[in-house]
Amino acid sequence: MTEPFVSVVTPVYNGEKFLAEAIESVLAQTYPFSEYIIVDNGSSDQTGEIAQHYAAQDERIRVIHNQEILPIMDNWNFAIQQISELSKYCKVLHADDLIFPECLALMLEVAEYHSTIGIVSSYSLKGNQVVNDGIPYSRKLISGRDVCRRSLINGSFYVFGSPSSLLLRSDIIRRLEPFYSSHIFADVEACYRVLQESDFGFIHQVLTFTRLHADSQTSAIEDFGMSVLGKLLVLKKIGTVYLNRQEYKNCMDKRLNIYYKFLGKNLLLRREKDFWNYQEDWLSDLGLSIDRKRILISALNLLLTNMTRPGKWRKVYPGSF
Repeated sequence: MTEPFVSVVTPVYNGEKFLAEAIESVLAQTYPFSEYIIVDNGSSDQTGEIAQHYAAQDERIRVIHNQEILPIMDNWNFAIQQISELSKYCKVLHADDLIFPECLALMLEVAEYHSTIGIVSSYSLKGNQVVNDGIPYSRKLISGRDVCRRSLINGSFYVFGSPSSLLLRSDIIRRLEPFYSSHIFADVEACYRVLQESDFGFIHQVLTFTRLHADSQTSAIEDFGMSVLGKLLVLKKIGTVYLNRQEYKNCMDKRLNIYYKFLGKNLLLRREKDFWNYQEDWLSDLGLSIDRKRILISALNLLLTNMTRPGKWRKVYPGSF
């Protein structure tokens, strides 16, 4: 049988620090990938030179240099649109991440297990922590709808990881154009969109590594509560597809409660005006407005908690009082 055509794609901007390691991890795969596309989004460092160095050594590597810097999600969409018409599966790999040697082989084995599988994920090493847990060990195929419903209802259940954690079926990427929407959590939303029409495959092994560092996009946005806002955004955009009216309301109430606790903490931490402007802009985009009274109540509740259990607050927010 002919081995499935697999495209690996790395969109990158100023990624010279880790790009060579990412490329080496692709070249070390036990499965012979078919093409590796690196899209350099107008980098000002040595990213382009590093990519060209490897392309000169392996004809499967193709480097595309954008003449103008594209917005991040536009570059992601442009990058995955470059895959061959022959491509059956697409593996995105961020320039600061890695895939372990058996990643493609094991993910393909599961993807080929059943034609209804649209996404394959696995355990992933995020910094020093193993993530994407929660799928029963006996299961390698799960209903896409069930995975999405559980993820929306139970905020602690999340098995998609980052784009570097996933193998995608290429024909679905082609149908969902643009694959990524314009917001920063477009990769998460894309998973929910894909699983509307497909099932979810999972491998109970650590196959990918997501690097945490000060210059990463994740680190840059986390201080502004983007993980909390992101869950609100995805719930708002996709929740009614998977949840009934009461389930949706319960989930929204829960997410907003968590969000306002976060804002209460940041009120006590005396965050600057740009933080609050950021929150108002995001809520406005979601069709919501900020409730200052609710922020104040959350802050007062935290103060009362600090009076009764001072160690808990100081452990999480040292130097706040």
